[in-house]
Amino acid sequence: MLYILFATAFKVSCQEENAIRWAPDHRLSWSDFKAQPPKDSRVAAITASGISYRFSALEKGGQMEVDCNIETFFYPESSWYIPETANEVILSHEQLHFDISELFARKMRERVARFSFTSRVKSEMKKIYEQILKELQTFQKRYDEETNFSREVEKQTEWNNKIAQALQARD
Repeated sequence: MLYILFATAFKVSCQEENAIRWAPDHRLSWSDFKAQPPKDSRVAAITASGISYRFSALEKGGQMEVDCNIETFFYPESSWYIPETANEVILSHEQLHFDISELFARKMRERVARFSFTSRVKSEMKKIYEQILKELQTFQKRYDEETNFSREVEKQTEWNNKIAQALQARD
């Protein structure tokens, strides 16, 4: 019997101690943004969020049984805002970045659950993770472009509804 235990995280685990785990009833507030904004920033706020995973695998009868824990975190020490320009619309925009990260964590959970792992489980898990991160980055960029970083209020509302529905569908 082969037993494998791995832990991989988007950010180092010591940062997770200060991180905020995504929860459906938790909404970010400006007090969660702890980093100092750069003096020359052209944006009002930055949200640092990401997906972490840990897994263990056990080979049984030629089959790999994988137990995986996938979570979404907001990193206060890497997130910032400019008080003079930040408002509730921008905070809602930043919250949605965090929610989008959770949506992609759910997508990763689904892929892991459907995947038939082999003895190369570590590299297979890493490949799934890297693929999800690439898709997440593309999606986050599209979100910012379509909402013009929250300036297009109608588009922002569309995205708020779209992500809320997507999260409900993947509950």
